[in-house]
Amino acid sequence: MTRPLNRDRSLDELERARWPAPSADDTRLVTTAHALRRRPIGELTVEDMRLLIGQDIGLPYLVPLALEVLRENPMAEGDMYEGDLLSAVLTRNPSAWAELSELGRELRVIVSKLTGLPPVLQQRVERFLAP
Repeated sequence: MTRPLNRDRSLDELERARWPAPSADDTRLVTTAHALRRRPIGELTVEDMRLLIGQDIGLPYLVPLALEVLRENPMAEGDMYEGDLLSAVLTRNPSAWAELSELGRELRVIVSKLTGLPPVLQQRVERFLAP
């Protein structure tokens, strides 16, 4: 079951779990993820979603947003490469899709129509589609 999305709220607010401030020793990735958790989800860019989804952060809220983007442009690009948002979504742990089964079905429809993908992305699609 997907949750209604309040795009004016942050992941901290939606999950009702405020992460503590990162320490001075934390990596740039960690400090960025902490900052993005405090931004309203409706303001997140493709790159922001790619980064957070790739770290398994806020999946029940961010995967629906990512699928909105992927419906329009399956090869949407953050800062890494064309199709990096799709790659981040496809490579989530299969157990994540148990809670997001409806979205998983929608993602299957999206990727089943794709052709001419780069080999690495094609492998990820095939792994996702495998029974």
